[in-house]
Amino acid sequence: MHKRVLSTGTVLVAAFALWACSGAPKAPVDAGKAAAKEPAKPPEAVTAQTAYYEMYKAGRAWATDLLALSVVSGEVPNIENEGGKAGLWTVTFVSPGRKEARIFTYAVANGEAGVLKGINVGGAVPWAGATPTSKTFANSEFLVDSDAAYKAAAEKAAGWLKTHPNMKATFHLGNASRYPAPVWYVMWGTTKNGYAALVNAVTGTVIK
Repeated sequence: MHKRVLSTGTVLVAAFALWACSGAPKAPVDAGKAAAKEPAKPPEAVTAQTAYYEMYKAGRAWATDLLALSVVSGEVPNIENEGGKAGLWTVTFVSPGRKEARIFTYAVANGEAGVLKGINVGGAVPWAGATPTSKTFANSEFLVDSDAAYKAAAEKAAGWLKTHPNMKATFHLGNASRYPAPVWYVMWGTTKNGYAALVNAVTGTVIK
């Protein structure tokens, strides 16, 4: 009996010794507090599709037969537009069933003229329907994102860009009867003093 008690006591002493060496258990780290200590990342420009699908989800709450009429890049102060990415994108959506159109904007930061960070939706206005120069297009016809369109257009404009290195590109995606699919109109400078390229939004090939 004495030997059994002694053996048990020895085990307890050893356990306390190991506990003392390892130290007291640490309190669990609060993941929320750890994340809060990390500085927020500054806003950055995004591709057209990134902004488009956020606006599309919001637009579906307005009309389930939603179709796009145009996608246009814009600028937000202190946000660098580069490589086919922009701080502001504007999409005109239409509803054939309602015969209405609405303008949606997506901004990565607050801008000018009332542009606010996030998704902003304009009021519905009457829409008379598609025309030969302004046709609707579905998501399945918007396969080439703006960064890919920029790359293709920049290769076409390489010679001109060498002599105009500081020109920024603007983007307009639209659909017209004269083309087999929606096209990206990528423009550096202005129509009077610039360079433009058209990129097929389905195949990614440069039309001209």
